[in-house]
Amino acid sequence: MTEPSSPNPNNSRVRIITKVLTSAIKLWLRSQLNQVAHLEVQIEASDRQLLSGYIPGVSISASNAVYQGLRVTQIELEAEKIQLNVAAILKGQPLQLSAIVPVVGKLIITAQDLNNSLSSPLLLTAINDGLIPLLAEYSLNYPFITWEKITLDNQVLILHGIPISETEGAFFNIHLGLELRNGQELQLTQVQVKTDQEVLLERNSPYMINLGTDVDIEKISLLPEQLTCYGRININP
Repeated sequence: MTEPSSPNPNNSRVRIITKVLTSAIKLWLRSQLNQVAHLEVQIEASDRQLLSGYIPGVSISASNAVYQGLRVTQIELEAEKIQLNVAAILKGQPLQLSAIVPVVGKLIITAQDLNNSLSSPLLLTAINDGLIPLLAEYSLNYPFITWEKITLDNQVLILHGIPISETEGAFFNIHLGLELRNGQELQLTQVQVKTDQEVLLERNSPYMINLGTDVDIEKISLLPEQLTCYGRININP
């Protein structure tokens, strides 16, 4: 009679490490987010790689997440070449990255997400840093603007704003064509600023926004009510 094979202790150890690492990654991701409704993490690594603290890939899926006040409907990411101190994590210490982690994937942001995020410092900084210098070039000096609404259309983004210095009831709309010049640069095309009575600015030449070297955008799709972004970003330790 054949004796039943004894369980491989290495397999049990790997399962424990996988479970602990998955929990540690989820905990770290939740610490980066203000809120997330659904979060899934799938580790892709061999037994030897796990035991050495090297993970070739991690698949991340999240929905209805909030990052620094910015709401995102869907996140689908693949993180690559992750180096971790497994021994420290198994002792209960928080996850810390040992090197830059390239992350590729896509984000889906709806118009409702953007409008629910108008108080987000992250979104407000992005809008103001990009638009206020552009307006100032044409002597439209509005250092303080309350953004009331964002509308998404086919490759067009419309911002509805009220200059704080203006009289009550004053407003303007900024129409922006949004195109990707390369992985690190967005260009605003066919910029138009108008009120209900007149056009204040009309610019056909592109206006460039640099996204930085840690970003490499592959594609941006701007449709009615939805913005989808495909690309890569580096997560620094």
